[in-house]
Amino acid sequence: MRRAALAMLAKNISPPNLSIMQDEGLTVGRVKTEVLSGLTVALALVPEAVAFAFVAGVNPLVGLYAAFMVGLITAIFGGRPGMISGATGALAVVMVALVAQHGVEYLFATVVLMGILQVIAGVMHWGKFIRLVPHPVMLGFVNGLAIVIFLAQMSQFKVPGSMVSDGHGMSGGEWLEMSQMMVMLGLVGLTMGVIYLMPKVTKAFPAPLAGIAITALVVIVFGLDVPRVGDMASIEGGLPMFHIPAVPLTYETFRIILPYAVILAAIGLIESLLTLNLVGEMTGKRGGASQECIAQGASNVATGFFGGMGGCAMIGQSMINVKSGGRTRIAGIAAALFLLAFILWASSLIEQIPLAALVGVMFMVVIGTFAWNSFKIMRKVPAMDAFVIVLVTVVTVLEDLAVAVVVGVIVSALAYAWQNARRIHAITRESESDPGAKVYEIEGPLFFGSADGFGELFEIESDPAHVIVDFARSRVVDQSALQAIEAVAGKYEAAGKQLVLRHLSRDCHELLSRAGNLIVDSDDDPEYEVAVDYSVRTGVFGGGH
Repeated sequence: MRRAALAMLAKNISPPNLSIMQDEGLTVGRVKTEVLSGLTVALALVPEAVAFAFVAGVNPLVGLYAAFMVGLITAIFGGRPGMISGATGALAVVMVALVAQHGVEYLFATVVLMGILQVIAGVMHWGKFIRLVPHPVMLGFVNGLAIVIFLAQMSQFKVPGSMVSDGHGMSGGEWLEMSQMMVMLGLVGLTMGVIYLMPKVTKAFPAPLAGIAITALVVIVFGLDVPRVGDMASIEGGLPMFHIPAVPLTYETFRIILPYAVILAAIGLIESLLTLNLVGEMTGKRGGASQECIAQGASNVATGFFGGMGGCAMIGQSMINVKSGGRTRIAGIAAALFLLAFILWASSLIEQIPLAALVGVMFMVVIGTFAWNSFKIMRKVPAMDAFVIVLVTVVTVLEDLAVAVVVGVIVSALAYAWQNARRIHAITRESESDPGAKVYEIEGPLFFGSADGFGELFEIESDPAHVIVDFARSRVVDQSALQAIEAVAGKYEAAGKQLVLRHLSRDCHELLSRAGNLIVDSDDDPEYEVAVDYSVRTGVFGGGH
Protein backbone atom coordinates (compact mmCIF):
# COMPACT_ATOMS: atom_id res chain seq x y z
CA MET A 1 0.00 0.00 0.00
CA ARG A 2 2.77 2.37 0.99
CA ARG A 3 4.85 1.49 -2.07
CA ALA A 4 1.82 1.97 -4.34
CA ALA A 5 1.17 5.42 -2.89
CA LEU A 6 4.83 6.43 -3.34
CA ALA A 7 4.81 5.08 -6.89
CA MET A 8 1.72 7.11 -7.72
CA LEU A 9 3.30 10.23 -6.22
CA ALA A 10 6.51 9.70 -8.21
CA LYS A 11 4.47 9.21 -11.38
CA ASN A 12 2.67 12.51 -10.86
CA ILE A 13 5.83 14.53 -10.20
CA SER A 14 7.74 15.40 -13.36
CA PRO A 15 11.21 17.04 -13.35
CA PRO A 16 10.72 20.85 -13.42
CA ASN A 17 12.44 23.10 -15.94
CA LEU A 18 14.66 25.26 -13.74
CA SER A 19 16.99 26.68 -16.39
CA ILE A 20 17.78 30.33 -15.77
CA MET A 21 17.70 31.53 -19.36
CA GLN A 22 15.67 28.73 -21.04
CA ASP A 23 15.98 29.48 -24.78
CA GLU A 24 17.29 33.02 -24.27
CA GLY A 25 20.99 33.50 -25.00
CA LEU A 26 23.15 34.42 -21.99
CA THR A 27 24.70 37.72 -23.06
CA VAL A 28 25.74 40.87 -21.23
CA GLY A 29 22.94 42.79 -22.92
CA ARG A 30 20.33 40.21 -21.92
CA VAL A 31 21.49 40.15 -18.28
CA LYS A 32 21.48 43.97 -18.15
CA THR A 33 17.93 44.09 -19.50
CA GLU A 34 16.78 41.47 -17.00
CA VAL A 35 18.39 43.20 -14.01
CA LEU A 36 17.04 46.64 -14.93
CA SER A 37 13.60 45.13 -15.50
CA GLY A 38 13.83 43.53 -12.05
CA LEU A 39 14.75 46.90 -10.52
CA THR A 40 11.71 48.51 -12.16
CA VAL A 41 9.44 45.79 -10.80
CA ALA A 42 10.94 46.08 -7.32
CA LEU A 43 10.29 49.82 -7.21
CA ALA A 44 6.67 49.28 -8.21
CA LEU A 45 6.31 46.43 -5.71
CA VAL A 46 7.03 48.58 -2.65
CA PRO A 47 3.83 50.69 -2.51
CA GLU A 48 1.72 47.74 -3.67
CA ALA A 49 3.01 45.47 -0.88
CA VAL A 50 2.54 48.21 1.72
CA ALA A 51 -0.97 48.98 0.51
CA PHE A 52 -2.03 45.33 0.52
CA ALA A 53 -0.62 44.91 4.03
CA PHE A 54 -2.84 47.80 5.14
CA VAL A 55 -5.83 46.13 3.44
CA ALA A 56 -5.14 42.87 5.31
CA GLY A 57 -4.71 44.74 8.58
CA VAL A 58 -1.07 43.73 9.18
CA ASN A 59 2.28 45.52 9.53
CA PRO A 60 3.73 46.78 6.20
CA LEU A 61 6.80 44.57 6.65
CA VAL A 62 4.51 41.51 6.61
CA GLY A 63 3.51 42.49 3.07
CA LEU A 64 7.07 43.33 2.03
CA TYR A 65 8.45 40.04 3.35
CA ALA A 66 5.72 38.19 1.44
CA ALA A 67 6.59 40.06 -1.77
CA PHE A 68 10.28 39.16 -1.30
CA MET A 69 9.88 35.48 -0.42
CA VAL A 70 7.02 34.59 -2.77
CA GLY A 71 8.68 36.55 -5.55
CA LEU A 72 12.07 34.88 -5.06
CA ILE A 73 10.87 31.28 -4.74
CA THR A 74 8.43 31.44 -7.67
CA ALA A 75 11.06 33.16 -9.81
CA ILE A 76 13.44 30.25 -9.19
CA PHE A 77 11.01 27.32 -9.40
CA GLY A 78 7.94 28.70 -11.20
CA GLY A 79 6.52 27.40 -14.44
CA ARG A 80 6.76 30.62 -16.43
CA PRO A 81 9.93 32.77 -16.42
CA GLY A 82 8.90 36.40 -16.69
CA MET A 83 6.07 36.15 -14.17
CA ILE A 84 6.22 38.19 -10.97
CA SER A 85 4.56 37.05 -7.74
CA GLY A 86 4.02 38.76 -4.41
CA ALA A 87 1.40 39.98 -1.95
CA THR A 88 -1.85 40.73 -3.82
CA GLY A 89 -5.06 42.60 -3.11
CA ALA A 90 -7.30 39.66 -4.04
CA LEU A 91 -5.79 37.62 -1.19
CA ALA A 92 -5.61 40.57 1.21
CA VAL A 93 -9.37 41.20 1.13
CA VAL A 94 -9.93 37.59 2.25
CA MET A 95 -7.30 37.81 4.98
CA VAL A 96 -8.65 40.94 6.66
CA ALA A 97 -11.57 39.13 8.36
CA LEU A 98 -9.27 36.39 9.70
CA VAL A 99 -6.77 38.89 11.09
CA ALA A 100 -9.52 41.00 12.66
CA GLN A 101 -11.11 37.99 14.41
CA HIS A 102 -8.14 35.81 15.35
CA GLY A 103 -4.92 37.80 14.92
CA VAL A 104 -1.90 37.71 12.66
CA GLU A 105 -0.52 34.40 13.99
CA TYR A 106 -3.58 32.60 12.63
CA LEU A 107 -2.88 34.30 9.30
CA PHE A 108 0.63 32.81 9.21
CA ALA A 109 -0.78 29.34 9.96
CA THR A 110 -3.40 29.78 7.26
CA VAL A 111 -0.75 30.77 4.71
CA VAL A 112 1.21 27.58 5.51
CA LEU A 113 -1.90 25.41 5.02
CA MET A 114 -2.76 27.35 1.87
CA GLY A 115 0.66 26.53 0.47
CA ILE A 116 0.31 22.84 1.30
CA LEU A 117 -3.02 22.72 -0.57
CA GLN A 118 -1.42 24.41 -3.59
CA VAL A 119 1.45 21.91 -3.62
CA ILE A 120 -1.08 19.07 -3.56
CA ALA A 121 -2.91 20.68 -6.50
CA GLY A 122 0.37 20.83 -8.41
CA VAL A 123 1.36 17.24 -7.65
CA MET A 124 -2.09 16.03 -8.76
CA HIS A 125 -1.81 18.10 -11.99
CA TRP A 126 -5.03 19.98 -11.24
CA GLY A 127 -3.56 23.06 -12.87
CA LYS A 128 -4.45 21.60 -16.28
CA PHE A 129 -8.10 22.47 -15.61
CA ILE A 130 -7.24 26.10 -16.34
CA ARG A 131 -7.65 25.02 -19.97
CA LEU A 132 -11.39 24.97 -19.32
CA VAL A 133 -11.41 28.76 -19.04
CA PRO A 134 -12.92 30.02 -22.35
CA HIS A 135 -11.41 32.91 -24.28
CA PRO A 136 -14.35 35.28 -23.55
CA VAL A 137 -13.69 34.72 -19.83
CA MET A 138 -10.01 35.56 -20.36
CA LEU A 139 -10.96 38.78 -22.16
CA GLY A 140 -13.36 39.77 -19.38
CA PHE A 141 -10.75 38.85 -16.78
CA VAL A 142 -8.09 41.02 -18.43
CA ASN A 143 -10.45 43.98 -18.89
CA GLY A 144 -11.74 43.72 -15.33
CA LEU A 145 -8.20 43.48 -14.03
CA ALA A 146 -7.18 46.63 -15.92
CA ILE A 147 -10.10 48.51 -14.35
CA VAL A 148 -9.24 47.16 -10.88
CA ILE A 149 -5.61 48.29 -11.25
CA PHE A 150 -6.80 51.72 -12.38
CA LEU A 151 -9.23 52.11 -9.47
CA ALA A 152 -6.58 50.93 -7.00
CA GLN A 153 -4.38 53.88 -7.98
CA MET A 154 -7.06 56.34 -6.86
CA SER A 155 -5.95 55.90 -3.26
CA GLN A 156 -2.63 57.53 -4.19
CA PHE A 157 -4.49 60.77 -4.92
CA LYS A 158 -5.68 60.96 -1.32
CA VAL A 159 -3.95 62.32 1.76
CA PRO A 160 -1.60 59.59 3.08
CA GLY A 161 -2.94 57.96 6.24
CA SER A 162 -6.48 59.29 5.81
CA MET A 163 -7.96 56.01 4.53
CA VAL A 164 -9.37 53.46 6.99
CA SER A 165 -10.17 49.76 6.83
CA ASP A 166 -13.86 48.89 6.55
CA GLY A 167 -13.41 45.11 6.92
CA HIS A 168 -13.25 44.60 3.16
CA GLY A 169 -10.34 46.85 2.31
CA MET A 170 -9.31 50.49 2.56
CA SER A 171 -11.93 53.15 1.98
CA GLY A 172 -12.73 56.79 2.67
CA GLY A 173 -9.94 59.31 2.89
CA GLU A 174 -9.52 62.95 1.89
CA TRP A 175 -8.51 63.96 -1.62
CA LEU A 176 -5.36 66.02 -2.05
CA GLU A 177 -5.70 69.78 -2.15
CA MET A 178 -6.21 71.27 -5.62
CA SER A 179 -2.62 72.53 -5.95
CA GLN A 180 -1.16 69.17 -4.88
CA MET A 181 -3.63 67.34 -7.10
CA MET A 182 -2.59 69.33 -10.18
CA VAL A 183 1.09 68.72 -9.48
CA MET A 184 0.38 65.04 -8.90
CA LEU A 185 -1.51 64.75 -12.19
CA GLY A 186 1.28 66.60 -14.01
CA LEU A 187 3.90 64.19 -12.66
CA VAL A 188 1.76 61.20 -13.58
CA GLY A 189 1.48 62.61 -17.11
CA LEU A 190 5.25 63.18 -17.22
CA THR A 191 5.92 59.57 -16.22
CA MET A 192 3.48 58.25 -18.83
CA GLY A 193 4.99 60.49 -21.49
CA VAL A 194 8.52 59.25 -20.77
CA ILE A 195 7.37 55.61 -20.86
CA TYR A 196 5.61 56.22 -24.20
CA LEU A 197 8.46 58.10 -25.87
CA MET A 198 11.49 56.25 -24.43
CA PRO A 199 11.22 53.18 -26.72
CA LYS A 200 11.20 55.52 -29.73
CA VAL A 201 14.56 56.96 -28.60
CA THR A 202 16.30 53.87 -27.24
CA LYS A 203 15.43 50.39 -26.01
CA ALA A 204 18.65 49.98 -24.07
CA PHE A 205 16.95 51.16 -20.87
CA PRO A 206 13.51 49.99 -19.60
CA ALA A 207 11.01 52.77 -20.24
CA PRO A 208 9.15 52.35 -16.90
CA LEU A 209 12.43 52.68 -14.97
CA ALA A 210 13.32 55.79 -16.97
CA GLY A 211 9.90 57.26 -16.17
CA ILE A 212 10.36 56.65 -12.45
CA ALA A 213 13.90 58.04 -12.44
CA ILE A 214 13.10 61.23 -14.38
CA THR A 215 9.96 62.01 -12.37
CA ALA A 216 11.77 61.35 -9.07
CA LEU A 217 14.61 63.62 -10.21
CA VAL A 218 12.17 66.44 -11.05
CA VAL A 219 10.47 66.14 -7.64
CA ILE A 220 13.74 66.08 -5.68
CA VAL A 221 15.43 68.91 -7.64
CA PHE A 222 12.44 71.26 -7.44
CA GLY A 223 11.41 70.15 -3.94
CA LEU A 224 7.81 69.52 -4.97
CA ASP A 225 5.38 68.80 -2.14
CA VAL A 226 3.74 65.58 -3.32
CA PRO A 227 3.07 62.23 -1.58
CA ARG A 228 6.05 59.90 -1.52
CA VAL A 229 6.51 56.23 -0.70
CA GLY A 230 7.65 57.10 2.82
CA ASP A 231 4.35 58.86 3.50
CA MET A 232 2.56 55.49 3.34
CA ALA A 233 4.80 53.77 5.89
CA SER A 234 8.44 53.11 6.66
CA ILE A 235 9.84 50.15 4.76
CA GLU A 236 12.96 49.82 6.91
CA GLY A 237 13.45 46.39 8.48
CA GLY A 238 15.75 43.42 8.94
CA LEU A 239 15.97 39.98 7.42
CA PRO A 240 12.81 37.86 7.76
CA MET A 241 13.28 35.43 10.65
CA PHE A 242 12.04 31.84 10.90
CA HIS A 243 8.95 31.78 13.07
CA ILE A 244 6.54 28.94 13.80
CA PRO A 245 3.01 30.40 13.95
CA ALA A 246 2.04 30.77 17.61
CA VAL A 247 -1.30 28.99 17.42
CA PRO A 248 -2.51 25.95 19.37
CA LEU A 249 -2.13 22.72 17.38
CA THR A 250 -5.74 21.64 17.88
CA TYR A 251 -8.68 20.61 15.76
CA GLU A 252 -10.35 23.93 16.62
CA THR A 253 -7.43 25.83 15.04
CA PHE A 254 -7.64 23.64 11.94
CA ARG A 255 -11.39 24.25 11.72
CA ILE A 256 -10.81 28.01 11.85
CA ILE A 257 -8.05 28.25 9.26
CA LEU A 258 -9.17 25.56 6.76
CA PRO A 259 -11.98 27.56 5.06
CA TYR A 260 -9.69 30.57 4.64
CA ALA A 261 -6.84 28.37 3.39
CA VAL A 262 -9.04 26.70 0.77
CA ILE A 263 -10.37 30.04 -0.51
CA LEU A 264 -6.90 31.62 -0.57
CA ALA A 265 -5.37 28.59 -2.31
CA ALA A 266 -8.08 28.62 -4.98
CA ILE A 267 -7.85 32.37 -5.60
CA GLY A 268 -4.06 32.24 -5.68
CA LEU A 269 -3.92 29.39 -8.18
CA ILE A 270 -6.60 30.82 -10.46
CA GLU A 271 -4.86 34.18 -10.65
CA SER A 272 -1.44 32.58 -11.06
CA LEU A 273 -2.51 30.21 -13.83
CA LEU A 274 -4.40 32.91 -15.71
CA THR A 275 -1.29 35.10 -15.45
CA LEU A 276 0.76 32.15 -16.72
CA ASN A 277 -1.45 31.95 -19.82
CA LEU A 278 -1.45 35.72 -20.35
CA VAL A 279 2.34 36.04 -20.09
CA GLY A 280 2.70 32.99 -22.33
CA GLU A 281 0.57 34.67 -25.02
CA MET A 282 2.62 37.87 -24.82
CA THR A 283 6.01 36.12 -24.95
CA GLY A 284 4.97 33.32 -27.30
CA LYS A 285 6.14 30.64 -24.86
CA ARG A 286 4.32 27.97 -22.92
CA GLY A 287 4.58 27.47 -19.17
CA GLY A 288 4.15 24.53 -16.83
CA ALA A 289 0.87 24.83 -14.92
CA SER A 290 1.65 22.04 -12.45
CA GLN A 291 5.15 23.38 -11.83
CA GLU A 292 3.68 26.82 -11.15
CA CYS A 293 1.18 25.38 -8.65
CA ILE A 294 3.98 23.63 -6.75
CA ALA A 295 6.16 26.76 -6.77
CA GLN A 296 3.30 28.95 -5.53
CA GLY A 297 2.56 26.43 -2.78
CA ALA A 298 6.17 26.07 -1.68
CA SER A 299 6.59 29.84 -1.58
CA ASN A 300 3.52 30.27 0.61
CA VAL A 301 4.61 27.52 3.01
CA ALA A 302 7.99 29.24 3.38
CA THR A 303 6.40 32.68 3.70
CA GLY A 304 4.07 31.52 6.46
CA PHE A 305 7.09 30.35 8.47
CA PHE A 306 8.94 33.64 7.92
CA GLY A 307 6.24 36.12 8.91
CA GLY A 308 4.80 36.93 5.48
CA MET A 309 1.15 37.28 4.43
CA GLY A 310 1.42 34.95 1.44
CA GLY A 311 0.78 35.80 -2.18
CA CYS A 312 0.35 34.72 -5.78
CA ALA A 313 1.16 35.93 -9.28
CA MET A 314 0.72 39.67 -9.86
CA ILE A 315 -0.57 40.41 -13.34
CA GLY A 316 0.19 44.13 -13.17
CA GLN A 317 3.81 43.58 -12.09
CA SER A 318 4.21 40.77 -14.61
CA MET A 319 3.09 43.15 -17.36
CA ILE A 320 5.67 45.73 -16.19
CA ASN A 321 8.36 43.04 -16.32
CA VAL A 322 7.41 41.76 -19.77
CA LYS A 323 7.10 45.26 -21.24
CA SER A 324 10.47 46.18 -19.72
CA GLY A 325 12.08 43.25 -21.53
CA GLY A 326 12.10 40.64 -18.75
CA ARG A 327 11.91 37.15 -20.23
CA THR A 328 13.89 34.90 -17.88
CA ARG A 329 14.16 33.93 -14.23
CA ILE A 330 16.86 36.55 -13.71
CA ALA A 331 14.35 39.42 -13.72
CA GLY A 332 12.15 37.88 -11.03
CA ILE A 333 15.13 36.93 -8.88
CA ALA A 334 16.59 40.42 -9.27
CA ALA A 335 13.27 42.04 -8.34
CA ALA A 336 13.07 40.03 -5.11
CA LEU A 337 16.70 40.74 -4.16
CA PHE A 338 16.34 44.46 -4.92
CA LEU A 339 13.25 44.54 -2.73
CA LEU A 340 15.18 42.94 0.14
CA ALA A 341 18.01 45.42 -0.39
CA PHE A 342 15.50 48.28 -0.15
CA ILE A 343 14.26 46.92 3.18
CA LEU A 344 17.75 46.40 4.63
CA TRP A 345 19.83 49.30 3.30
CA ALA A 346 18.02 51.69 0.96
CA SER A 347 14.74 52.40 2.72
CA SER A 348 15.46 56.12 3.19
CA LEU A 349 16.21 56.50 -0.54
CA ILE A 350 13.25 54.51 -1.79
CA GLU A 351 10.90 56.37 0.55
CA GLN A 352 11.72 59.58 -1.39
CA ILE A 353 10.27 58.23 -4.67
CA PRO A 354 7.07 60.12 -5.53
CA LEU A 355 3.96 58.00 -5.69
CA ALA A 356 3.03 59.86 -8.87
CA ALA A 357 5.85 58.10 -10.74
CA LEU A 358 4.60 54.67 -9.71
CA VAL A 359 1.00 55.64 -10.49
CA GLY A 360 2.12 56.66 -13.99
CA VAL A 361 3.74 53.26 -14.48
CA MET A 362 0.57 51.48 -13.36
CA PHE A 363 -1.59 53.66 -15.64
CA MET A 364 0.53 52.58 -18.60
CA VAL A 365 0.07 48.98 -17.45
CA VAL A 366 -3.70 49.56 -17.47
CA ILE A 367 -3.57 50.90 -21.04
CA GLY A 368 -1.45 47.96 -22.17
CA THR A 369 -3.47 45.34 -20.30
CA PHE A 370 -7.00 46.33 -21.34
CA ALA A 371 -8.10 44.39 -24.43
CA TRP A 372 -9.27 47.35 -26.52
CA ASN A 373 -10.05 45.07 -29.45
CA SER A 374 -12.78 43.44 -27.34
CA PHE A 375 -15.07 46.32 -28.35
CA LYS A 376 -14.76 45.18 -31.98
CA ILE A 377 -14.91 41.50 -31.05
CA MET A 378 -18.17 41.85 -29.13
CA ARG A 379 -19.94 43.00 -32.30
CA LYS A 380 -18.80 39.93 -34.22
CA VAL A 381 -18.96 37.04 -31.72
CA PRO A 382 -22.16 35.28 -30.56
CA ALA A 383 -24.28 37.29 -28.14
CA MET A 384 -23.59 34.85 -25.29
CA ASP A 385 -19.82 35.29 -25.65
CA ALA A 386 -20.22 39.08 -25.61
CA PHE A 387 -22.39 38.75 -22.50
CA VAL A 388 -19.73 36.62 -20.77
CA ILE A 389 -17.02 39.22 -21.54
CA VAL A 390 -19.10 41.98 -19.97
CA LEU A 391 -20.23 39.78 -17.05
CA VAL A 392 -16.71 38.73 -16.08
CA THR A 393 -15.48 42.31 -16.37
CA VAL A 394 -18.23 43.62 -14.08
CA VAL A 395 -17.88 40.82 -11.49
CA THR A 396 -14.10 41.31 -11.46
CA VAL A 397 -14.55 44.97 -10.58
CA LEU A 398 -17.37 44.50 -8.07
CA GLU A 399 -16.31 41.25 -6.38
CA ASP A 400 -13.10 39.38 -7.01
CA LEU A 401 -10.97 38.14 -9.88
CA ALA A 402 -11.32 34.47 -8.95
CA VAL A 403 -15.08 34.74 -8.37
CA ALA A 404 -15.44 36.40 -11.77
CA VAL A 405 -13.58 33.58 -13.51
CA VAL A 406 -15.66 30.91 -11.78
CA VAL A 407 -18.88 32.73 -12.70
CA GLY A 408 -17.73 33.13 -16.29
CA VAL A 409 -16.82 29.46 -16.64
CA ILE A 410 -20.16 28.35 -15.16
CA VAL A 411 -22.17 30.65 -17.46
CA SER A 412 -20.13 29.54 -20.50
CA ALA A 413 -20.59 25.88 -19.58
CA LEU A 414 -24.36 26.29 -19.14
CA ALA A 415 -24.59 28.11 -22.48
CA TYR A 416 -22.61 25.34 -24.17
CA ALA A 417 -24.80 22.69 -22.56
CA TRP A 418 -27.97 24.48 -23.71
CA GLN A 419 -26.68 24.79 -27.26
CA ASN A 420 -25.78 21.09 -27.38
CA ALA A 421 -29.09 20.12 -25.76
CA ARG A 422 -30.91 21.64 -28.72
CA ARG A 423 -28.77 19.77 -31.26
CA ILE A 424 -30.08 16.27 -30.62
CA HIS A 425 -32.45 14.89 -33.26
CA ALA A 426 -33.05 11.64 -35.14
CA ILE A 427 -33.30 10.55 -38.76
CA THR A 428 -35.60 7.58 -39.19
CA ARG A 429 -35.49 4.94 -41.95
CA GLU A 430 -36.15 1.29 -42.56
CA SER A 431 -33.34 -1.09 -41.74
CA GLU A 432 -31.42 -2.58 -44.66
CA SER A 433 -29.89 -5.38 -42.62
CA ASP A 434 -33.01 -6.29 -40.60
CA PRO A 435 -36.13 -6.30 -42.83
CA GLY A 436 -39.13 -4.75 -41.07
CA ALA A 437 -37.05 -3.02 -38.39
CA LYS A 438 -36.98 0.75 -37.91
CA VAL A 439 -33.72 2.65 -37.45
CA TYR A 440 -33.34 5.86 -35.44
CA GLU A 441 -30.06 7.55 -36.43
CA ILE A 442 -29.29 9.81 -33.46
CA GLU A 443 -27.38 13.01 -34.14
CA GLY A 444 -25.98 15.18 -31.33
CA PRO A 445 -24.60 14.25 -27.87
CA LEU A 446 -26.80 12.47 -25.36
CA PHE A 447 -26.21 13.98 -21.91
CA PHE A 448 -28.15 15.57 -19.06
CA GLY A 449 -29.18 18.55 -21.17
CA SER A 450 -30.55 16.52 -24.08
CA ALA A 451 -31.95 13.52 -22.15
CA ASP A 452 -35.56 14.78 -22.21
CA GLY A 453 -35.32 15.65 -25.89
CA PHE A 454 -33.98 12.15 -26.61
CA GLY A 455 -37.06 10.53 -25.09
CA GLU A 456 -39.34 12.64 -27.27
CA LEU A 457 -37.74 11.38 -30.51
CA PHE A 458 -39.40 7.96 -30.43
CA GLU A 459 -42.88 6.95 -31.70
CA ILE A 460 -43.31 3.89 -29.53
CA GLU A 461 -46.96 3.07 -30.32
CA SER A 462 -46.54 3.18 -34.09
CA ASP A 463 -43.07 1.63 -34.26
CA PRO A 464 -42.56 -2.00 -35.41
CA ALA A 465 -41.63 -4.83 -33.05
CA HIS A 466 -37.91 -4.35 -33.68
CA VAL A 467 -36.25 -0.91 -33.28
CA ILE A 468 -32.57 -0.05 -33.77
CA VAL A 469 -31.02 3.07 -32.25
CA ASP A 470 -27.89 4.01 -34.23
CA PHE A 471 -25.29 6.07 -32.29
CA ALA A 472 -22.79 6.46 -35.16
CA ARG A 473 -23.15 10.26 -34.99
CA SER A 474 -23.82 10.56 -31.27
CA ARG A 475 -22.16 9.98 -27.91
CA VAL A 476 -23.52 8.64 -24.62
CA VAL A 477 -21.96 10.99 -22.07
CA ASP A 478 -23.30 10.66 -18.51
CA GLN A 479 -25.68 8.99 -16.07
CA SER A 480 -28.60 11.08 -17.32
CA ALA A 481 -27.99 9.61 -20.78
CA LEU A 482 -27.99 6.07 -19.34
CA GLN A 483 -31.21 6.85 -17.53
CA ALA A 484 -32.79 8.14 -20.76
CA ILE A 485 -31.80 5.02 -22.72
CA GLU A 486 -33.17 2.74 -20.03
CA ALA A 487 -36.42 4.72 -19.86
CA VAL A 488 -36.99 4.44 -23.62
CA ALA A 489 -36.07 0.74 -23.62
CA GLY A 490 -38.49 0.17 -20.73
CA LYS A 491 -41.34 1.75 -22.69
CA TYR A 492 -40.63 -0.46 -25.71
CA GLU A 493 -40.41 -3.50 -23.42
CA ALA A 494 -43.77 -2.64 -21.85
CA ALA A 495 -45.24 -2.40 -25.37
CA GLY A 496 -43.90 -5.89 -26.21
CA LYS A 497 -41.22 -4.54 -28.54
CA GLN A 498 -37.43 -4.82 -28.63
CA LEU A 499 -34.95 -1.96 -28.74
CA VAL A 500 -31.25 -2.51 -29.54
CA LEU A 501 -28.28 -0.14 -29.75
CA ARG A 502 -25.91 -0.06 -32.70
CA HIS A 503 -22.59 1.59 -33.61
CA LEU A 504 -21.52 2.41 -30.10
CA SER A 505 -18.08 4.05 -29.89
CA ARG A 506 -15.56 2.50 -27.56
CA ASP A 507 -16.12 5.05 -24.77
CA CYS A 508 -19.92 4.72 -25.04
CA HIS A 509 -19.63 0.94 -24.95
CA GLU A 510 -17.50 1.03 -21.80
CA LEU A 511 -19.84 3.49 -20.08
CA LEU A 512 -22.96 1.45 -20.80
CA SER A 513 -21.29 -1.87 -19.92
CA ARG A 514 -19.96 -0.53 -16.61
CA ALA A 515 -23.41 0.75 -15.68
CA GLY A 516 -24.92 -2.65 -16.48
CA ASN A 517 -27.24 -1.38 -19.21
CA LEU A 518 -25.94 -3.71 -21.93
CA ILE A 519 -26.44 -7.40 -22.44
CA VAL A 520 -23.10 -8.42 -23.95
CA ASP A 521 -22.63 -12.00 -25.10
CA SER A 522 -18.99 -11.72 -26.11
CA ASP A 523 -15.92 -9.56 -25.59
CA ASP A 524 -16.23 -7.73 -28.89
CA ASP A 525 -14.24 -4.72 -30.02
CA PRO A 526 -16.78 -2.03 -30.93
CA GLU A 527 -15.79 -0.11 -34.05
CA TYR A 528 -17.91 1.88 -36.45
CA GLU A 529 -17.12 -0.53 -39.29
CA VAL A 530 -18.64 -3.44 -37.34
CA ALA A 531 -22.40 -3.32 -36.77
CA VAL A 532 -22.97 -5.05 -33.42
CA ASP A 533 -26.40 -4.83 -31.81
CA TYR A 534 -26.78 -4.62 -28.03
CA SER A 535 -29.91 -5.29 -26.06
CA VAL A 536 -30.74 -2.96 -23.19
CA ARG A 537 -31.10 -4.33 -19.67
CA THR A 538 -33.86 -2.36 -17.91
CA GLY A 539 -34.33 -1.89 -14.18
CA VAL A 540 -30.70 -0.94 -13.52
CA PHE A 541 -31.57 2.55 -12.30
CA GLY A 542 -35.09 1.69 -11.18
CA GLY A 543 -36.66 4.54 -13.03
CA GLY A 544 -34.42 7.01 -11.25
CA HIS A 545 -36.18 6.60 -7.86
